[in-house]
Amino acid sequence: MSGREAYLAARVLDALLREDYGRLSARVSRSRDGVELALAGGRMARLAPGLLFQDFVVAPGERLTLGEVLGTLAEVADPADAEGVAAFAEECAQALVAWELHDDRAAAVLASGPSYETLAAFADHPVYPTARARLGLTAEQLLAYAPEFGPTFELRWAAVPRRALAAGSARLPSGVAPDGLAPGVDEALFPVHPLAVGEVERIGGVRVLAEPRLTVRPTLSMRTVEVTPRTHLKLPLPTSTLGARNRRSIRPGTLEDGARAELLLRRLADPDVLVADEQTYAHAGHEYLAWMVRRLPEGTIVPVAALAALAALGAPGVLDGPQGPDGVLPGYLRLLLRWNVRLFVRYGVALEAHQQNLALVFHGGAMRLLVKDNDGLLASPARLAAAGIEVPDFADRRMLTDDPHALADVFVTITLHLAAAAVAFAALPHRQAAALLRDTLAEALDEHGDEPMARLLRARTLDAARLTGKSMITAGTLVAKERTGARDVNKFYGTSGPNYLRRA
Repeated sequence: MSGREAYLAARVLDALLREDYGRLSARVSRSRDGVELALAGGRMARLAPGLLFQDFVVAPGERLTLGEVLGTLAEVADPADAEGVAAFAEECAQALVAWELHDDRAAAVLASGPSYETLAAFADHPVYPTARARLGLTAEQLLAYAPEFGPTFELRWAAVPRRALAAGSARLPSGVAPDGLAPGVDEALFPVHPLAVGEVERIGGVRVLAEPRLTVRPTLSMRTVEVTPRTHLKLPLPTSTLGARNRRSIRPGTLEDGARAELLLRRLADPDVLVADEQTYAHAGHEYLAWMVRRLPEGTIVPVAALAALAALGAPGVLDGPQGPDGVLPGYLRLLLRWNVRLFVRYGVALEAHQQNLALVFHGGAMRLLVKDNDGLLASPARLAAAGIEVPDFADRRMLTDDPHALADVFVTITLHLAAAAVAFAALPHRQAAALLRDTLAEALDEHGDEPMARLLRARTLDAARLTGKSMITAGTLVAKERTGARDVNKFYGTSGPNYLRRA
């Protein structure tokens, strides 16, 4: 058994225990020897207190195999979940392949002088254990297209009938539209990721052109590629990540909703918050015929997901800049929490801006927060209207709610857990990280005094006995939506963990 398999097996068991899938917690026992969990076959796995997100985790030094963990999963699973259990076993197998490929190639990638997006892909996902699995892709395809390997490649192109274009579809801007490819008079040129060529070839009336054009490199998102440092291009991919139900295609209406959300956030942004320009896009009514150009601001852009990787690698760069290694993290948390608290309290807006959708921009001696990919936010029509803000006409009505606790769920699980805590606890000792996070959030909330939404958010965070969490594996892969009842698999809760904000 490889060390990587033991690492992955422990993370998978941690996640299943955190979500208490199949009442796995009923297998936990306590004795004078400690806390243990009974695996399939009778082996007892030692557990240790979990500092973040859950009460217990696999104890350090406990070496498990994926077979033991997946055998236990199968034993506790509802028979109705057999298909999901098999799908998750495949996720684990593919994640292990991806991890071992990364381990083999990491030194060479680092020696090549990787981008910040590539370095961000070195860091493991804070919660989802099989995040490196891109379902259906081979090892060769990962090496050619996944960001952790730092590849470059050329895009393919398709000629799409103009009559198929959705209203509001734009033309490809110069710098993205390649020279030498001429579609017919009644056709529009669409970029196609090489992995999606097979899907596009099956769409009636669409011609995939033989010549590849335009060299790009993948960003952390993988389906978004870098054309230039200031220009990114988002394209559909025929794969799933963070759960079999999290398809990386682009459904009709998603890009329009992202553009609407961007305009809303531009109006509500703090002076030190930047919102990426995502207004240029096209869709042809099929999940594999879409593109969006993202324009980024001037400056050095560091994805928040890269901060932990930079610290772990001891990599030189922006963390050693004028803000200093002790100033970047506190400054980032102040920017993040002050703005997100204000959005929540004044406007009833909660962002699904996790560590992948946030970046720091260093320019002119200043550090600012950049937010992108906003089609997952949640907003309160009543609170926006009360503040004199026009309510966006989102195609996806799941983006609107007047339930303050639904908004708080997003704030806690995304802004607090992923964008703040995962970064702080990766960079600092536990007590120091907890104190910094607690004090920064308290300062942000204090600005709003006794306002009802501020009281609610304080009750759900600083004063809560426990913090809510998402059941990502349960909703994303293991259990069908008909059984979970989840309207959105990315907003399915039902678990909780210790409040790392409270003083010991």
